[in-house]
Amino acid sequence: MPGRNAGKIPDQSGRTAVVTGANSGIGYVTARELARHGASVVLACRSAARGRAALVRLRAEVPGAEAQFMPLDLADLASVREFAAAYGQRHAALDLLVNNAGVMALPYGRTADGFETQFGVNHLGHFALTGLLLPRIRQAAPGARIVNVSSGFHVLGRIDVGDGGPDALSDALSDERGYRRWVAYGRSKTANLLFTHELARRFTAAGSTITAAAAHPGYASSNLHSGASKVEGPSLNSRVAALGNAVLAQPTASGALPTLYAATAPGVRQDAFIGPRFGWRGAPAPSWRAKWTLDDTSGELLWAASEKLTGVSYASLPR
Repeated sequence: MPGRNAGKIPDQSGRTAVVTGANSGIGYVTARELARHGASVVLACRSAARGRAALVRLRAEVPGAEAQFMPLDLADLASVREFAAAYGQRHAALDLLVNNAGVMALPYGRTADGFETQFGVNHLGHFALTGLLLPRIRQAAPGARIVNVSSGFHVLGRIDVGDGGPDALSDALSDERGYRRWVAYGRSKTANLLFTHELARRFTAAGSTITAAAAHPGYASSNLHSGASKVEGPSLNSRVAALGNAVLAQPTASGALPTLYAATAPGVRQDAFIGPRFGWRGAPAPSWRAKWTLDDTSGELLWAASEKLTGVSYASLPR
């Protein structure tokens, strides 16, 4: 199993994996190492140019790799549906879905469907993708997995759907007044964990062999951090962030290990949350998480709201 060394990943021959945001950073390393160990990998990326360049790079680094690029824009539910339909035409089953793509600390904006960008991309896009691909995941051999990549920053934002239901959540997300981008990012990462929790609960209730788990990279050098720094502009905060990224962050390859562990290690439990052993760096280990990410009621409410907002129903996986 992957510890400090990605070479310990079990053989993945015969398995098919989809990795979102696989054109760079942790997503690229995840896709490359899965391919290196025998998996057939789909690089699901928003940018066709970057996705194809990543595919060329992967095939050069892993000669003989079974890999392909497919376009996916998580900020547009039409694109998500097109991806799922195209995948279903090419593949009978899906053994591993790694919901890795994300945006971090962006100024207020909206997706093509009108959702606040960070929540729309990081959670709702992946919620819809998972639901649309679930029939293919259920066709996989026993041991299929779904891994949602969250963050330690989930502590910055809770989600309170309350009695208002989906409409209340939608109204809160579309309100630009008082928008704080780091809180919004934390809220989207809390959503990743609540989604994992509810998905795991439903799999268990259904007696399914599919495992839903989550992971976070700790403090790893990635394009997410550099993107956030660019948003900050030439400020003191951005310079401090850049210095921290250069001095304190672990390499991208190390940051990908918790995701690879959650995706491939034997014995990963339902609703596991894997991160670096020391919180921000180190070998993969069970990670601390805020108690609100384990709340059944919050998970159910978020699920119901997400189904209504995306129009994607998990009818084959009842409560």
